[in-house]
Amino acid sequence: MGIIEAIAGLLGVEAAALSSGTGLAMLGLLFAAVFVGVIGISSLFRGGDAVQRRLAVSSVATEGAGSSRARRGSMERSSRWNDMLKLLESQVAPMREDQRSALRRKMMQAGYFDPNAPRSYFAIRALLAVAFPLLYVGVLPLLTSAFTAERTVLVAVMLGALGLYGPTLWVNYRIYDRQRAVRESFPDALDMLVVCVEAGLGFDAAFNRVGTQIQKAHPVLAQHFAMVSVELRAGKSREDALRNLSQRVGITDVSSFVTLLVQSDALGTSIAATLRVHADEMRDKRMMRAEEKAHMLPVLLSFPLVTCILPAMILVVLLPGIIGIIRQVLPALSGTR
Repeated sequence: MGIIEAIAGLLGVEAAALSSGTGLAMLGLLFAAVFVGVIGISSLFRGGDAVQRRLAVSSVATEGAGSSRARRGSMERSSRWNDMLKLLESQVAPMREDQRSALRRKMMQAGYFDPNAPRSYFAIRALLAVAFPLLYVGVLPLLTSAFTAERTVLVAVMLGALGLYGPTLWVNYRIYDRQRAVRESFPDALDMLVVCVEAGLGFDAAFNRVGTQIQKAHPVLAQHFAMVSVELRAGKSREDALRNLSQRVGITDVSSFVTLLVQSDALGTSIAATLRVHADEMRDKRMMRAEEKAHMLPVLLSFPLVTCILPAMILVVLLPGIIGIIRQVLPALSGTR
């Protein structure tokens, strides 16, 4: 009953209504709808690995006629879905081309590499902003009749704001998490690049080798390296592939690395020597970040020290004196009077 009462308090309904058969059935339908919605949203953002997509495209020629017809049907359904997303995007979020490019870059930094990820992002925001309040308003009268209009409107507005800004917060969190993972693993990958290049591998082969070796330890950086290898094998120039890497990651460490490699390639200097110098700098920079966090630790500990530990210490030190005053001084003062 504790769980049912907590859910009833969250929804603003009576616990007895939830305990009935109708209430439990509606609650089950609500959870099922949320579960199906989450599965659908995750399927929209599942862009797939670039290497797997290229292998899937290359295998079309070896498939039979029936499989080709099934693939054409799937492409037609995908095309209709994309047309619907385009219509929704034009109505909900008309944007300029520079804003569209910035959003596309932001989605790639969050790990959503599908070309339709910005459209899906707008569709999910619009869907959740409308679905959450409607679901609450539609389910609430079936559970209880004792509800106020002010509370219903307030909860509906809060759910609409959650559906509108929740995907934005999630994308920002994904960007922060992936950039942190790349920033921490990039010096190790540079050391491996130095070893591979100095051992005689070409730069393109070294990228592919390092991306394969760090796949388990650093999956985010391995994914970026794999996409660079795919672009190089597809015929893009080294400069374009590296600049695309810098845009997909979006941190200064990778941007400086790309700029250094492009200039080294243009000037004809040794890539191995350039990589070694830059790897040493990145390792020192990572150590400086760790020392900076260590130096910030006393400042961060001052707040719990002042609010939690210091009052207890003062109380322990002053408590004997306070007890002595209460037992001896106060009775003496009262007797004098």
